Amino acid sequence: MKYLVILVGVVTLWSCQPKDEKLKIYGRKEVKAEGDTIFHKIADYKFVNQDSAMVTPATFEDKIYVADFFFTSCPTICPIMKTQMLRVYEKYKDNPEVMILSHSIDPKHDTVAVLKEFSERLGVSSDKWHFITGDKEDIFKIGQTSYMVTAMDDATAPGGYLHSGAFILVDKERRVRGLYDGTLADQVDKLMVDMDKLLQEYEK
Repeated sequence: MKYLVILVGVVTLWSCQPKDEKLKIYGRKEVKAEGDTIFHKIADYKFVNQDSAMVTPATFEDKIYVADFFFTSCPTICPIMKTQMLRVYEKYKDNPEVMILSHSIDPKHDTVAVLKEFSERLGVSSDKWHFITGDKEDIFKIGQTSYMVTAMDDATAPGGYLHSGAFILVDKERRVRGLYDGTLADQVDKLMVDMDKLLQEYEK
């Protein structure tokens, strides 16, 4: 009997070990007649960051990045999200393959100057963590259709906007590879584990 218990314990331990599996790719995919698979990708965009510099997909060429949606006057989840994103920033600030992209959903208030002051209060580098603004409808659209998260006006919500607290992990091919609750430390822990795993994919 004791050997059976030991065997069960070994099997259980083995089953709990992390498997060498690639992260899934989120969103719809299309399989072509010739067998090629076309995966969902982040659409083209053009926004302005806290330094008045244009931000486009080319900004993140050959990088993985974490995206989120927020507004600087948010009275609810945004301060928690930024505290958690700072953990990501601190871990990867010296890794040239990693960047962060925060989309403001309140461009009327969150001007370039406001975003600059906000980023300086956080003490982060603008070439690593971009805070962007632009046309509100364009930001809502890319949130909902590309990143697959909520971003919209809502007069009944605190601050007047309804948005997801998700952190979205995007790979070098502009594909979504993970969605995490940016208000929960354990979810952000999982994000960083997955970021390391994704970086390893590109080493092979």
